This record gives sequence, C-alpha cells and structure tokens, in this order.
Amino acid sequence: MGYRAPYTHLYIYYLKGLAGPADTAFDDRFIGNWEEEGYSFLFFSEPAENAVRCFLRARSDLELCDRFEMTYDDWQGGRFEGLRAGRLVIYPAWENQAVGAAEDDIVMRLDPGVVFGAGTHPTTQDCLTALEMLSADDPGGTLLDLGTGTGVLAVAAARLGWQRVLAVDFNRLAVKTADYNVKLNALAGRVLAVHGRAEQLVACPAATVVANIHYDVLGPMIRTKAFDHHRNWILSGLLRSQAREVEIFLVKAGMAIRRRWSRDNTWFTYWTTRRKRL
Repeated sequence: MGYRAPYTHLYIYYLKGLAGPADTAFDDRFIGNWEEEGYSFLFFSEPAENAVRCFLRARSDLELCDRFEMTYDDWQGGRFEGLRAGRLVIYPAWENQAVGAAEDDIVMRLDPGVVFGAGTHPTTQDCLTALEMLSADDPGGTLLDLGTGTGVLAVAAARLGWQRVLAVDFNRLAVKTADYNVKLNALAGRVLAVHGRAEQLVACPAATVVANIHYDVLGPMIRTKAFDHHRNWILSGLLRSQAREVEIFLVKAGMAIRRRWSRDNTWFTYWTTRRKRL
C-alpha cells in the first residue's frame, strides 16, 4: 500500500452542529471531519472557503463558527519522528525505514493524520509496554481496543501476536485513520476498525481489553457485567484521583494487578488479570 506525505498546513473550519460523513461533499483537499459535543471540525490540506460555503448552503442545520490555519506539526504538538517502546519501533509512514531498528525489533508504520494518538503520550507508551509484557504470556485469541484513535495500539497488538483485534472508536475520523494504518501495515485480515461506543461494544468476546479512554467512559464501563467477560484488562488515561478509585474497585472485584505504571505521579496505567476461581 502506498502512503501519503505529511501535511504541511491544515485549514480547519469549526462548525456548530454535526456534519456527519462528508467525504462525498468535497474534493481531495478534504482530510476528514472530527465531531465532538455537538460541533464539527472540517480539516483540509488547502484553503476551501468556497467549498465549505456551498456545503453550508445545503445544510441549514450547520453554522460556521470560526476558521483556523496552522502547521501540521503545531496541530500534533510537535513533529512526529517515531518512538520506541520495548521492542516495538513505530516510525512515520512517510519515512522509508525505521532508523535504528534492530533485527529482532517489531516494526510498524503510523500515519496519525489529524487524529491525536501518535504514541507519544505517556499513557499510550505505557499501554504499548503493557501489551508487550502481556504478549509474553499468551497473545492468542482476540483483543478489544476501546477508543482506538489512530489504531496504534490495535496495530501493535497484531504485530505482537494477537490473531484478531477489534479496534473501536466513536469518532468516524478516528476509525478512518485507524483503518488506514491497519492497511498500511498489511493487517486488514486481522484487525478490524469499527465505529461504535466503547460502552456498547465492551461485551464483545475477547480475552484481553485495552481501554485508554476518558474516565467518564471508563469508570462506569468497568462497573458493568461486561467487565467480567474478559480475563485481561489494560486500563489507562487515568489521573491520580481516578486511579485510586479504579484500584480500589479492581481489588474488590477480585482482580490481580499485575503491573502499575505512573508518569510523574499524574498519569496512571494498570495491567490487571482476573484471578482464577478455585
């Protein structure tokens, strides 16, 4: 599969209302639509004033609030140059090869597009480390990645040995980006990116679940009956006070905390396993 060069500038149109899938409404300049809390962000690689104006004339339910222009690196919070987490080496899709990768490293390519989740956030890096550690136990079967974003954890899981991975996100642009990265790594037969709510799809059969998502979703979700359906959980995206609540819950729920990660005593990640019943 070919790959696209990184964008240089981004042109973002901020709309009140949900634009929905809009790919057919625009030309190749259109990158995608990010929807959040009743608002839409239309991303373009070049200015698209006339195209957006025509789109809005046909959609009376939408209103243009603002427009922005910024560099791609500014949007991502810095230049994405790849990273290493244990044996996992992640490098930008637009580079020819992973610099410094050893023969026994597990290499994967990533194009974050305009979706957050290039693997540089501490919680993502700790999830990658947890996946590698867990893969040494038994990576077989199915893994469920809730809040997949760019698909970085889903692709890493497949690279580490899981035979089937379901990557879930409620944001359509994230699903589109994850699907692109799955194909970029030739994993379309093993990783499926789907649109849906984590709390609705958490009951899907899987031995292992990775959930690096907001606590307002994660907290209620682990307190449902679906939590008992899975043996291994990697829980992340937790701040200190949230982590305390989750740890108390895990102990009461009969889970063994295999490993706990803390970054600057701010971000917390847990690898926890259901104890075997006698």
